[in-house]
Amino acid sequence: MDIEIREMTKDDWPEVSEVYSFWLKNGNITFHKTCPSYDEWNKGHLNDCRFVAVSKGKAVGFCVLSPTSQREVYKGVVELSIYIKKEFTGMKIGKMLIEKTIEESENKGYWTIFASAFSTNRQSINLLQKCGFRIIGYREKIGKDKYGRWQDTTYLERRSKKIM
Repeated sequence: MDIEIREMTKDDWPEVSEVYSFWLKNGNITFHKTCPSYDEWNKGHLNDCRFVAVSKGKAVGFCVLSPTSQREVYKGVVELSIYIKKEFTGMKIGKMLIEKTIEESENKGYWTIFASAFSTNRQSINLLQKCGFRIIGYREKIGKDKYGRWQDTTYLERRSKKIM
């Protein structure tokens, strides 16, 4: 399979939102219940380090970063989000996206990347660990999922060896 990892543009939003919307409807991996508009989504994510995985001209996955704080001291600390189209999971696309995001994030001066996953989402936790993230804790019953069930989340981080 031929996969290209490239920077995400606004024109990718219809396909990116389709990937995200699928997991909102069919998965239990996020507390979000609806897909935002592009403008709303754009406000919550950094303008750099946005990547899509493309197969046959279509976005089949994406990885983006969000700020964790507005405070200057935390300007190099960001949070990662990644989603892959269901039929493309298990093909190492997630690993490719995360590795590209790590590389670019270090070039941009980010020194810590956090990620949070439902503790039941072992696939995402394992992927993050394969990409150099370590579990730093969990939050017990931090929120209710779309089914009204309490979920624990596992908190992971990756510290840059290049910047530190």
